[in-house]
Amino acid sequence: MKTIAVALLFFTAMTTQAKPVAIVIHAGAGSLNLDSFTPEREQLYHATLEQSLRAGHAIDAVEAAIVIMEDAPVFNAGKGAVFTAEGKNELDASIMNGDSLQAGAVGGVTTVKNPIRAARAVMEKSPHVLFTNRGAEKFAASNGLEMVDPKYFFTERRWKQIQTWLKQQEAKAKPRAAA
Repeated sequence: MKTIAVALLFFTAMTTQAKPVAIVIHAGAGSLNLDSFTPEREQLYHATLEQSLRAGHAIDAVEAAIVIMEDAPVFNAGKGAVFTAEGKNELDASIMNGDSLQAGAVGGVTTVKNPIRAARAVMEKSPHVLFTNRGAEKFAASNGLEMVDPKYFFTERRWKQIQTWLKQQEAKAKPRAAA
């Protein structure tokens, strides 16, 4: 049986002041079909999680850790995001500073390469907590964040998932023939 970290990893390390530090990363929402993992995909999954955790020890820990996962097509974030029923990738992200209780979030973005960077910009550069859709994209662009064509987020695996789901929904909606 394959062993794999599903959805949540917890990593604890000691700082130079010998205070415990915990970094928690979330590897995406929804169910994870372990049977679909090839040995190569499982290795990439684990390697990316480890890279994300290690980056979490940098000065901008949370953002750095999440950017790595947003850039990797194996997670339900950024490049690996699932499609909506309309065939679009719409991304959300949020971030919070636990010390100051400042927070920022974006929702429904389709052209912001790294939504976590946009969420951080909302937290640090606006009096608001949440921007959505075109307003979030305009805010991100005006703050110099990297913007991409929506095609950037396309992955064949996620496209096949949504096509399968749509066919299942269509089959459920068809009236049953009289016996």
